[in-house]
Amino acid sequence: MTPKSNAPKLEFITVAMLALCYSGLLLSTTMLPLPLAFVATTILIALHSSLQHEVLHGHPTGNATLNEALVFPAVGLLIPYQRFRELHLAHHHDEILTDPYDDPESNFLDPEVWAKMSAPMRLIRRFNNILLGRILLGPLLSMIALLKGDMRAIQNHEVGVAQAWILHLLGLVPVIWWLDAYSAMPFWLYLLAAYLGFGLLKIRTYLEHRAHDKPRGRTVIITDRGPLSWLFLNNNYHVVHHSHPNAPWYDMPRLFNSDPNKYLKRNEGYYYANYGEVFRKYFFRAKDPVPHPLWKSRR
Repeated sequence: MTPKSNAPKLEFITVAMLALCYSGLLLSTTMLPLPLAFVATTILIALHSSLQHEVLHGHPTGNATLNEALVFPAVGLLIPYQRFRELHLAHHHDEILTDPYDDPESNFLDPEVWAKMSAPMRLIRRFNNILLGRILLGPLLSMIALLKGDMRAIQNHEVGVAQAWILHLLGLVPVIWWLDAYSAMPFWLYLLAAYLGFGLLKIRTYLEHRAHDKPRGRTVIITDRGPLSWLFLNNNYHVVHHSHPNAPWYDMPRLFNSDPNKYLKRNEGYYYANYGEVFRKYFFRAKDPVPHPLWKSRR
């Protein structure tokens, strides 16, 4: 169930962002030179996913059906919106954050699973644990995990999973029709833009959560106000988002700045000043081990 929003019934700034995103995609796929079109399309696909994140938290109107209709076109191609919604809302139970089994957005593995993993798979996982690897390889690993999990769920007749994929296929229809009928961009290039758009989002999720013995200490604050903060709709203020999941994206900096010490005390000082700092530290070096460093076997 989509949570109710505490925001106004109609958030004009979010509607304007949706209009910017769709009009930008129409322009980038039809009128721009291909190299520029590819860059712009990649960025706009990532922005569309950020807007889907706003929708699943109850924005930009008070009507959940209308909100989801606004992001129905599957411009990102790869992830069904309803699966994103259900998995992300499950992730918002702070007590399970970074859990290798129960947190659907965790990149940690059970140390026992890691110990049994083949050398090539360990190499892949280690590459995925540096920021460069997360951008390039992370989308593929996420899609494989989603497909494997959803195939099992469909076989077990879990409610809503097959429906999510059917709706996703329907959402692909207007996108593929547009690309075939009007776009100057070949489909393979748009697909690559969708993949790298997903990769851009991996910059945000790379260190959103850390292993910590206290659930409240697992969620980051990055006080960046640059292009990536815009692309992620201020979700870099992530502990604010987890504290106020129904607050609109444009309110995140204000909420943090109203009492920074409160949020930094809440998350045990898990803080970065900007994404430049993140890139300098972790583009070629892992922040965390692959096996969860605080994990205790369930057996």
